[in-house]
Amino acid sequence: MSRSGNCLDNAPIESFFGHLKDEMDYKDCKSLEEICDKIDEYIYYYNNGRYQWGLNKMTPCEFRKYLNASY
Repeated sequence: MSRSGNCLDNAPIESFFGHLKDEMDYKDCKSLEEICDKIDEYIYYYNNGRYQWGLNKMTPCEFRKYLNASY
């Protein structure tokens, strides 16, 4: 949650939720448990398999390792 009047705090999570809604097929889910499982799978994919232009074409996990190796 962002502080009042500071929309930049919410930008990364709003971007993630936008991608989640665009890329995840949730309409065929018949239970809350199925939706939760699909969300868990998507979060794993987003962090470990989805390359991102803003992170030098790396996944978030690869980019974190890259940054940690730099220090």
